[in-house]
Amino acid sequence: MKTITQRELAARSKAVLDDVEAGEIYHVTRNGTEIAEVRPISNRRRFVPVEELQRKWRSAPAVDAAQLRAEADTFYGDEDRVEGGGAPWERA
Repeated sequence: MKTITQRELAARSKAVLDDVEAGEIYHVTRNGTEIAEVRPISNRRRFVPVEELQRKWRSAPAVDAAQLRAEADTFYGDEDRVEGGGAPWERA
């Protein structure tokens, strides 16, 4: 943990936030009194391992396409829907 003044934080905000992003914690002081703590967000991740994604996908509920279509038609209406199930850009 590092301690910096409010003025230092204002002058060096980019460098301080780079340090915070790397895991450093700062206490900010004003007139010699600690007033704030700047720390990284604990639940933020930059990378999710493939194994974790696969595990979550395996445990995800199955999607019933017909039920999903019926719910979408009920909610949005079906007058603008492209018939035949093809992609809109493949229309004749």
